[in-house]
Amino acid sequence: MDLSQLETFLAVVEERGFSRAASRLHRTQPAVSLAIRKLEDEIGEPLFERSSREGTLTASGELLRNYAERLLGLRREATSALEQLRSLERGRLHIAANEYTCLYLLPVLDEFRRLCPHVSVMVERALASRIPDQLMDRSVELGVVTFAPQDAAIEAVSVYTDSVVFVVNPRHPLAREKEVSIRQLGAESFIAHNVVSPLRRRVIALFEQHQTPLNMYVELPSLEAIKRFVAMGNGVALVPGLTVQQELARGELVQVAVPELKIERQLLLARRRQGSLSYAAQAFLKVLEAVAEERGAPFCYRPAGS
Repeated sequence: MDLSQLETFLAVVEERGFSRAASRLHRTQPAVSLAIRKLEDEIGEPLFERSSREGTLTASGELLRNYAERLLGLRREATSALEQLRSLERGRLHIAANEYTCLYLLPVLDEFRRLCPHVSVMVERALASRIPDQLMDRSVELGVVTFAPQDAAIEAVSVYTDSVVFVVNPRHPLAREKEVSIRQLGAESFIAHNVVSPLRRRVIALFEQHQTPLNMYVELPSLEAIKRFVAMGNGVALVPGLTVQQELARGELVQVAVPELKIERQLLLARRRQGSLSYAAQAFLKVLEAVAEERGAPFCYRPAGS
């Protein structure tokens, strides 16, 4: 049986007759009678009392009526739900980001929530190296990374340009300097992130290039912990500029320029190259593009590598 057969069946029940049901469905009475006979043949039971002209149901007909109403009700719910998805009255957006890249998302999500308040958003904390795999196994729809994924099945757009900054607490002797050389940092105690990353390897290589020791006496598990520890007067740190904007504005940390350590990083939004995006994800990409256009640098929206 199919839903159109059940629709015809319920029309006969509700209109209490084949001719009135035919008029309601804009069909001929023989066509309605044929549809009911086919339905009865499939079920193997009569649905209407043949002695009645008002569409009186048999016991089998009464049982089927209950299921038919539920099935057609589910179809209406499904149609309504799909329409709500298209109109962004519901839906779900699942994004992967790490502790650092999540900070980029906050102003974008603020705008997205204003425009699409009924869409549920889940930002999953993940190691950047794992995000391409999560995209490919479809556990997330979008991911924010700091490197161009090597997998040809993943495409990415640049969405933010950030710089690595050298920070100290306001009482540190270097806080009075506008600029220092990398050689001056050889005697400093660096508070480092304990996760090995491309950025960490790049910093180590720059210190080696300038024949300067890099003393990482304390390693902590999060950028938040690193910032707080330095603000307490313990050592110095190299951190993404995006992560210390508020601390610099409040005077809890001081940024000092190091010309030899000019490191810029592109934040990229990655997605699967093949396959369609949800309506929520499509709307989110439009918000990313609009934010980049309205705010300008460091926000951007362009193909990775361009």
